[in-house]
Amino acid sequence: MISRIPSGIPGLDILTSQKDIGGIPDNTVTLVYGPPKVGKSIFCYQFMNQGLLEQEPCLYICTDYGLKQFKHNTEGIGLELDKYFQEEYLYLIDAISSVSGTEIVDNPTYLASSVHNPTDIIVKLGVATRLISRNYSRFRSIMDSLTTLMAFNDEMLIVRVLTAYIMRIKEDGGTAIVTYTQGTGDSKLETMLKAIVDNIIYLDGENIIIEAMEGIGRKKSTYKITDYGIVVDVDE
Repeated sequence: MISRIPSGIPGLDILTSQKDIGGIPDNTVTLVYGPPKVGKSIFCYQFMNQGLLEQEPCLYICTDYGLKQFKHNTEGIGLELDKYFQEEYLYLIDAISSVSGTEIVDNPTYLASSVHNPTDIIVKLGVATRLISRNYSRFRSIMDSLTTLMAFNDEMLIVRVLTAYIMRIKEDGGTAIVTYTQGTGDSKLETMLKAIVDNIIYLDGENIIIEAMEGIGRKKSTYKITDYGIVVDVDE
């Protein structure tokens, strides 16, 4: 039977359940994609928070927004993350603040990089995963998002970066979410991205579609975004 971990998104684990066991398949990488402003980052925040509540560390790679905006966004759905940074459960690779000229000082749980230098992001990823895997056999990771990386770099380079990211995360026992904005690249690129990952979830603002996931077939439901995050509608 496939091992699964709780997603942190009410209703999603019921939608993905098989023999009463639902959630995200352990040690896999899931692509969450769709149009802009449909809840992709909120999905990530809830997935991250669920792991932190269960004392599973999370490595979060931000390419769309820096630390200040990250904290503002997560506080917006009621998450308080400072203690997890302090206790070294939450690690952040900030790949955008340096682009705006913000002065950044690295510390054990906060590493600066740049969307202009995807190779450095992978180097920092290796540093962080080594720190985490020394003490934990299971962790979560999020790359939010591929879209910004593709805006600053050759698309095929980012495909290679994604492949390296997946390899590193899975080798070290992690389970990851990667976000992508639909239509950023052509259909050939999107097909390629889907082929690299294990699971695929589509959000359009009203519907959530499990297009591919280990152990289950295609599933579809509606969802809404509340003050506390995404809630998936399921039939009891």
